[in-house]
Amino acid sequence: MCKNTNRKSGRCQKVLYITKKTFNIDSEVLIRRNSQLKKNRIYMLFINNDEEARRVLNACGLLYTENGAEKTARRIDRTVVSSVCCKRAYIRGAFLASGSISDPEKMYHLEFACLDEPYSESLRDLINSFGLDAKIVKRKEHFVVYLKEGEQIVDLLNIMEAHKALMDLENVRILKDMRNNVNRKVNCETANLNKTVNAAVKQIEDIELILTKMDLSQLPQSLSDIAALRLDYPDASLKELGQMLNPAVGKSGVNHRLRKLAEIADSLREEMGEGIGK
Repeated sequence: MCKNTNRKSGRCQKVLYITKKTFNIDSEVLIRRNSQLKKNRIYMLFINNDEEARRVLNACGLLYTENGAEKTARRIDRTVVSSVCCKRAYIRGAFLASGSISDPEKMYHLEFACLDEPYSESLRDLINSFGLDAKIVKRKEHFVVYLKEGEQIVDLLNIMEAHKALMDLENVRILKDMRNNVNRKVNCETANLNKTVNAAVKQIEDIELILTKMDLSQLPQSLSDIAALRLDYPDASLKELGQMLNPAVGKSGVNHRLRKLAEIADSLREEMGEGIGK
């Protein structure tokens, strides 16, 4: 008897088709209610003939003899995965039997749920033989072999020759990367805009403080000109302010003049503070 405990009957139908095509035997799908997960069902591939069941188990490397008795083992037989194409097919079959993949819109996560640790380690090593970095985590009674990086999941889908799923995942990854890039640019521009606005507010405060103590005409011409422009154009960038001067001044030149005004304002604040202290 061969069990398939996945949620979708399509997987069991696939196994049914492969069994019929490979071994030319008749089998059937039985459906039972899962007592632990009430909303889900268990789909079982049932082979009624003992000899045919033995032939399938033996071909899969799951049947062996010990002390004259036949036993089944949950293992990966080396003869079954002796070539690259067989390794690909085995991983594909393991995914049909116990694998799942999360919605890539939310997160990247592909996993195989295994019933014992030795088998999970063998499956992990088989997957990693293709240059991937699968890991194992224990979750309740299962040992879960998983991948969490989008690029590695794409590679594994390619290994399993699940090309349609691969393209669907790649499309989602491309869209997510585009959205993330746009968000990063927007956040960067917003941060720069906030920085520019805060600097302009501080510059205007400095100039207004200076005007409480003196007239702009008392300042050097270069400082009075830039102070007047900053008051008239509070939203202008340093580059725009520089282009309004005659002759025009670069961004660094404007910044230098505004720093000079800030130094004058800081000196006035110190004098005011001393006066209050007295």
